[in-house]
Amino acid sequence: MKSTFNIFLLVIVAFLGWQCSETVTEGTVVKGKIENAANMQAFVDRVVIGKARNIVGKTDLDGNGNFEISFPEGIEPGIYNLRIGAKRLNLAMDGTEQTVVINGELNTLDTYQVEVTGSEDSQTLINMMQGLMSRNVTSKDIESFINTTDNPTLGAFVAYLALNDPRFLNIQKQALQKLTAAQPDSEMALEYAKYINTVERQFASQMADQRIQVGQPAPNITLEDPYGKKYALSDLKGKVVLLDFWASWCGPCRRENPNVVKVYDKYKDQGFTVFSVSLDGLDERTRARLGGDQNSISDQLDRSKERWVKAIQDDNLKWPYHVSDLQKWDAAPAAAYGVRSIPRTFLIDRNGNIAALNLRGAEQIEAALQQIIAT
Repeated sequence: MKSTFNIFLLVIVAFLGWQCSETVTEGTVVKGKIENAANMQAFVDRVVIGKARNIVGKTDLDGNGNFEISFPEGIEPGIYNLRIGAKRLNLAMDGTEQTVVINGELNTLDTYQVEVTGSEDSQTLINMMQGLMSRNVTSKDIESFINTTDNPTLGAFVAYLALNDPRFLNIQKQALQKLTAAQPDSEMALEYAKYINTVERQFASQMADQRIQVGQPAPNITLEDPYGKKYALSDLKGKVVLLDFWASWCGPCRRENPNVVKVYDKYKDQGFTVFSVSLDGLDERTRARLGGDQNSISDQLDRSKERWVKAIQDDNLKWPYHVSDLQKWDAAPAAAYGVRSIPRTFLIDRNGNIAALNLRGAEQIEAALQQIIAT
């Protein structure tokens, strides 16, 4: 009986010993060796498109360039960079990594001349960037990658790094669509959408600078007035139109309004009118600052519309054509006409062509108007 108990005890001890010998790695470790980086500091930063990096880990390299940064709770899925001095290496993590090993040389770190193990997505990103730098990867290859990768964050980041030319906005929008479908409320998706919106507006503004010139057709604008009635600039063909960009919050605009009213009163019976586009409302940045709270956004839009209506009444802007999409500086007509400051005016002749730009003061508006009315 005693020998049987001893055997049982030995089995239990052996079992416990076997259990203790099993090594279970918890969390994530990023480590490696970077030549020519002895005694420097290494940082791991969280990267979000369009935002400042956020340091999530750091350590000192030893005299041989070895380093190790631990994340006991694991590392969240996303894009990171390893930063040493002025050099940085982008990494992509899916959140399942345990030990990521990076070996390379400091001077070629930012050209992706490194070896990485333990992170499949990081290796994919490095391969893509090496291909781009050697011109072996084309925009078509990137488009294919975006549509086949199972990590839409990685797809979006590759598109962001590689296709920063407005000509490829359609591919970036594909990447954004996949990212938003997978992670609709993620910070990366929201910031990437803002980035694409900004690039699109800048590109539209550049194109507008080329398109909005005297003698060129005036781009059409179709928007609603404060009460929901639609007006189109193209419907006024046959009249001479002063297209006026303004806003209730714009002091110089409000001071200019009496001059516009004066000219309107004098020439309204001779086929002259005013088409006013208000840049009241909320731009994308303000909407984002409200955290997507639709009630807050709606309340602020209502107040902005009230100020717009009050300014029309207070300044006696008696013509009927008052429109806005309530997007402030993100307004589509502002992008179409390259408007980056207000007040901004465009005089449009009876054929719908631009006759004069940036008229200010009653005398200047009237002088340009008389030349057209007289013909």
